[in-house]
Amino acid sequence: MRIALISDIHGNKVALDAVVADIAAHKIDQIVCLGDVATMGPNPRGVLAELRRLGCTCILGNHDEFMLDDQLIHTYTEAAIVVEAVDWCRAQLEAADFEFIETFVEGLTLDLGDGQVLQLFHGTPNSNMIDVLATTAPADLDDMLDGNRATVMAGGHTHIQMMRQHKGILLVNPGSVGLPFVEYVQGKAPELMGHAEYAIIEGTGGTVNVNLRRVTVDGEAARAAVAASDNPMKLGLLVQYS
Repeated sequence: MRIALISDIHGNKVALDAVVADIAAHKIDQIVCLGDVATMGPNPRGVLAELRRLGCTCILGNHDEFMLDDQLIHTYTEAAIVVEAVDWCRAQLEAADFEFIETFVEGLTLDLGDGQVLQLFHGTPNSNMIDVLATTAPADLDDMLDGNRATVMAGGHTHIQMMRQHKGILLVNPGSVGLPFVEYVQGKAPELMGHAEYAIIEGTGGTVNVNLRRVTVDGEAARAAVAASDNPMKLGLLVQYS
């Protein structure tokens, strides 16, 4: 089995197109999106349409839940620009988009073959708002995993690519397709990188391989998409590909 994991697209259709093109060159059996697909970026409906076309299973991220519950964002942040961007995104969507988001699942477990198992979520197995980092203390990580165990456990949410071994488990974050961060920001304004990130998980004959990938994005096209939108975050996003 060769599975591509994409996450945290955040309305960046140009970056998603770059990742999909790279995935096409790697004979992938399945694509899974780990959530946070539409908000923050300039083209939420384009991203949702592409995910539907790909037919990939999508995990419910916190920003996806914000589309379904307009009050939930206030339990996560009161930063005005973020709330405005989330509300703007919700206003762009049509009934079919909300129906698609309602199909997103809270988690997913996949068989990699030969007894190897891949468990997928957005933040942790029990929450799509908790950050798992390379620096998370082992005892805290035990609490976050809450007894869940698999050969590979993968989530997104932090926008930071990661692979970490914890008590025999490979913990993976594929990074962000649309808004990859230079470093963990813990609620502060992030510095963004101009590439797109994703991961390939492969199980062959009992061997597991994790490939963290970075893909070149057409910066001119991405900036044009941002400039053409009236997303409240457009000024901040324009610097990503400058």
